[in-house]
Amino acid sequence: MSDPDDRTAGPQPGESGKERIDRELIELLNGLRVILPGVQVILAFLLTVPFSSRFPNLTDTQHLLYFLSVLLTVGAIAALTLPAAYHRIRFREGDKERMLQISNVFAIGGLVLLALAMAMVVFLVTDVLFGTSVAAPVALLVLALFVGTWFVIPLWRKATDDEPSGG
Repeated sequence: MSDPDDRTAGPQPGESGKERIDRELIELLNGLRVILPGVQVILAFLLTVPFSSRFPNLTDTQHLLYFLSVLLTVGAIAALTLPAAYHRIRFREGDKERMLQISNVFAIGGLVLLALAMAMVVFLVTDVLFGTSVAAPVALLVLALFVGTWFVIPLWRKATDDEPSGG
């Protein structure tokens, strides 16, 4: 179990409530700066696909899956950029605590949409290359990878950190 003094959540020694909110908002925005370029590259790639020579050969189902993956990716970008947009619009209005709460919810929602989009893209590519019988399990494995690493591990760690010590 980790030492509670090593945690970054909550106020740090000598840190005011305002300083804590400022630090947490900076941490959130920095995390999103790492994620967003990758999501933007995925969207850029997806937007070029319809102009490839093989795109007309896709089935109606594959076209629908492609379109849904584009929408999921756009939704992920919208959710993941909300914190920066919200901050720009409201940053001088004393709304940082609420901004942090809303931004955190949208960042998590953006990650959910991104995981779904990436699994759908993997399904589509695998379906085109190898067929649905291979695409379904591969996409489920990809989705499980994202759900496990992005959500299960942090939530499991939170649950074990919150357990009362037996001593």
